[in-house]
Amino acid sequence: MNASTHIPFARRMDGVPRSFIREILKVAISPDIISFAGGLPNKDLFPLEELHECADLLLSGSDRNILQYANTEGYLPLREQIAERYARKGMVINPNNILITNGSQQGLDLLGKVFINEGDAVLIEEPGYLGAIQAFSIFKPEFCTVPLTPDGIDTEKMKQVVEATHPILAYLIPNFQNPSGISYTEDTRRKVADICRGKSMFVVEDDPYGDIRFSGEPKHSLHHYLPEQTILLGTFSKTVVPAFRMGWIVAPDEVMERLVIAKQAADLHTDYFTQRLLHLYLANYDIDKHIASISKLYGEQAEAMIAAIERHFPAEVQFTRPEGGMFLWLTLPEGQSAMRLFDLAIRENVAFVPGNPFYFGKTDVNTCRLNFSCSNVQDIEIGIRKLGKAIEQLQHKHITI
Repeated sequence: MNASTHIPFARRMDGVPRSFIREILKVAISPDIISFAGGLPNKDLFPLEELHECADLLLSGSDRNILQYANTEGYLPLREQIAERYARKGMVINPNNILITNGSQQGLDLLGKVFINEGDAVLIEEPGYLGAIQAFSIFKPEFCTVPLTPDGIDTEKMKQVVEATHPILAYLIPNFQNPSGISYTEDTRRKVADICRGKSMFVVEDDPYGDIRFSGEPKHSLHHYLPEQTILLGTFSKTVVPAFRMGWIVAPDEVMERLVIAKQAADLHTDYFTQRLLHLYLANYDIDKHIASISKLYGEQAEAMIAAIERHFPAEVQFTRPEGGMFLWLTLPEGQSAMRLFDLAIRENVAFVPGNPFYFGKTDVNTCRLNFSCSNVQDIEIGIRKLGKAIEQLQHKHITI
């Protein structure tokens, strides 16, 4: 087509944002950059040798079905392993209510297809997970944002929003929330369930980081308080490897039926060989021991980042203290621009994610997300020191939003 030809793109793509983080990563991949930007697991902990052995076992056998088409719901023994892991947390999940997906991100897409009509209200946290904002935006909902507090979502505000807008979905990350690192208190979890109970809505509880706890005590899932209205999203991307894109949805029967139809229309089924490989890995190796090693390292890195922030940042900068996961959240003094700070920091070869993409309808904010999972202690010290100098420069120049 020539330049003057109108291309009849579908209107559903209008206004859907590009992944801001993926764009930043194009800059941050330089070996000279100390990056606190990506939400990447630490590659040094990937169980490469164990997965190699499992792949060899599968491919050296006589079962050619490992390379065949498969059912949409997913490999049943793998779903049984997932259900058994939930059982250890006191949650009774039927494997038939688990659908294997291409990462949690496909789970979000399928939920959007099944639930959201244009103009429907969808409740999200503020700041919220960019991937959910992007996935749901395709279906043209009205996003209803509820701010986070140190105890989790603001339940008073949430109650007002639910009563005023009647959302079809509430998308929440109660454990080590992305981007803030905040975890809901037990009281907040109970209140969220009380607010939603009996309403014509589902709570989508996304829990990609829940197993990676390095301090504090585990809390109950929202499913514990509201099982009939909670849809769970899970993934092995943060605890095994992200390249497998192996996630799942747990949903009630009537929801599962429609999710299966939506997935059949999308891709028939998730990669069957990788499902079999992951099942064999879980059967032959102690994943809890592996997760413990991840949690220990991330805890050390988070502690190093917090200590460096306390040494090098101006006292006016606020930050969260996560008990697990991969992120902490900075709040600059009122009126200062995170995007301007990013420009200053990148000149010093330090990258992070400005808070902008984690808000709906805001163009510049004074918040930032820092990832600590992919940097060693030495790089954390150097990067935070440089970032602290950039913040001081921002203050000195009075560069504001």
